[in-house]
Amino acid sequence: MLGTRKLFDFIDNNSLFEFHPIKYTNDPFIIARNDRMVAINSALQIDLTGQVCSDSIGTHPYSGFGGQVDFIRGAAHSRGGLPIIALPSTAKNGTISRIAPVLDPGAGVVTSRADVHYVITEHGIANLHGKTLRQRAEALIQIAEPKFRDQLYDFAVRARYLDPKPVLMK
Repeated sequence: MLGTRKLFDFIDNNSLFEFHPIKYTNDPFIIARNDRMVAINSALQIDLTGQVCSDSIGTHPYSGFGGQVDFIRGAAHSRGGLPIIALPSTAKNGTISRIAPVLDPGAGVVTSRADVHYVITEHGIANLHGKTLRQRAEALIQIAEPKFRDQLYDFAVRARYLDPKPVLMK
């Protein structure tokens, strides 16, 4: 805890405040005891299957993964809980899609696709929980930056997540 002497005096022996070690605060079973737990975590990149990278850009570490998986799992098991991954749809002034066909080589999977429920960008919400690879790819393409959607779709077809668009006869 950081602060002024006034803050320290206020908190000292005040039953409204509790301090616990990380093994308690990040325990998914403890987190799940809180009804309607909302866990909002960020990501650097997410692939079309729903794998989340939040700690590296390729092989280059960016941050630690912290308690992302703990809170995602805890919120998922909380009565009425919402486990959310929120990210902007692009990086580098709109030149890179954060929803990618696959994660960059060497990127760490912090949250596996099995644990991902909701992904939110400025273009909408994708509910991935319990969905097939086809449904995941469709949902993630819909919330990607529009200028990247065609190339994501083309990859999804090549990867056989999606069927090709039918050609309309004139």
